[in-house]
Amino acid sequence: MSNVILETKRLRLRELTADDLDFVAAMLEHAEVMRFYPRRPEREMSLVWIERQRARDARDGHGLWLAIERETDEPVGQVGLVMHELKGLPRPRYAEIGYLLHRPFWRRGFATEAAAGVRDYAFQTLGYDQVISLIRPENGPSQAVARSLGMSIIGETEFTGFHTLVFGLAAREAR
Repeated sequence: MSNVILETKRLRLRELTADDLDFVAAMLEHAEVMRFYPRRPEREMSLVWIERQRARDARDGHGLWLAIERETDEPVGQVGLVMHELKGLPRPRYAEIGYLLHRPFWRRGFATEAAAGVRDYAFQTLGYDQVISLIRPENGPSQAVARSLGMSIIGETEFTGFHTLVFGLAAREAR
């Protein structure tokens, strides 16, 4: 098994490997899962997606990780921490908590649980003083997750060609 980054009550987050291609491709090809993304990658692009996360892990020490239900050992999605340079905001770089769950695992609290684990990891283990989440205005469910983490809107930007809300939380404000 590849490197486990963190565990929550019900989930284990670990680095992605090429062996995760079937799950990642199925998730990224799902129309509902990807409705707020610019496009749905086909299977061959899903391997590029995995390699991008692995490169982030190597470069930044983190990326999007595979979220696995501990009880069943079944993957449920990807959650992690990704670095971004955003225009129109005061800092040069931001650490984003990103979360993307496959449709069969929605409405079980997995996104909130995993994102809270990543938030705590970012503050307590990595020493970040702030985290963000980039969310399109029409994506109410992701906004609810961000708010449950204690985040609020700290700005707006254009990201991947779309108007995007920037939710943020400073370490000193974390619950």
